[in-house]
Amino acid sequence: MNPFSSINAWLTEVLGPLGPLMAVGFLGVLLILVAIPTVMKRQRDRFRELRQDNPDSGVPDKKRALRRTEKVDKLEKFAKFLEPQQKEELSAAKLRMLRAGYTSKNAVRMYHAMQFILGITFLVIGLIIALVKSVNGELTTNSIVLWTVFPCALGYFIPKYWVEKRVEKRQTEIIQGFPDALDLMLVCVEAGQSLDQSIIRVGKESRAGYPALADEFDMVAQEVKAGKERITVLKDMAERVGVPDVASFVTTLVQSATFGTSVADALRVYSADMRDKRIMRAEEKANMLPTKLTLGTMLFTVPPLLVILIGPSIFGIATMLGNLTPGG
Repeated sequence: MNPFSSINAWLTEVLGPLGPLMAVGFLGVLLILVAIPTVMKRQRDRFRELRQDNPDSGVPDKKRALRRTEKVDKLEKFAKFLEPQQKEELSAAKLRMLRAGYTSKNAVRMYHAMQFILGITFLVIGLIIALVKSVNGELTTNSIVLWTVFPCALGYFIPKYWVEKRVEKRQTEIIQGFPDALDLMLVCVEAGQSLDQSIIRVGKESRAGYPALADEFDMVAQEVKAGKERITVLKDMAERVGVPDVASFVTTLVQSATFGTSVADALRVYSADMRDKRIMRAEEKANMLPTKLTLGTMLFTVPPLLVILIGPSIFGIATMLGNLTPGG
């Protein structure tokens, strides 16, 4: 005998027709109550206590106002619950959010908070739908589980799907705009500008067509201005973007700086290679187009054509057979 059926029958016998739904709701409330102490527990922050004990003593009003311009992160007290505790997992989560275009320091917390909120919201909606259906008719245990667990899982995976689509869209935009950016960078370098100035100019000019690529170049320019080593900044950009073309470009610039060769020559060769790759990608998509159109042609062209060509003949044959029968 199915154990779920036995539990459902026992709950129905003890609590009435709504017994299984009441048991599921009670279990959910119990899990939330058990998780609340863990969520609200917060580690002691010595630096925060020091700032509270001595808030900007001896600092002028203007500087104090500048220091307080940062927004208060309301999810900071839930960081232990909303962020991975392992350093490798946290770094991977931050890298994934950076590749999606979310550069805020609390992006990982917001991502997991949205997963939690949507999961609970969809779970409540599923419970309401199950309650309405149970009033109209008896629901089995499998139906109750389906109307509660499936919406909760759907709400939990919606942010993950959104971030993956954002990463894919952003990488596609960078791949499409990178050859044009290299051509513009080559023109700037050959005109006498330094590599840092050309990166700033490329980021400015690429803003209209490829904002994701412009954001990456602007971030590189700002980090170099802050005093970070250029090779390290370029390697961070390659890791942050996750596009093989950008990684190869960074490797070319690093080798050019290491061996002392001309940056303009390296950019000229690599930009030509990027243009050839873009042409090859366009040709690949053009060659794949007839194959993709085959299915649509078979589904939407052949059946109407058969109806037009064979339909009158079939109708005529059916009419003739009807006249030949004794009852016709």
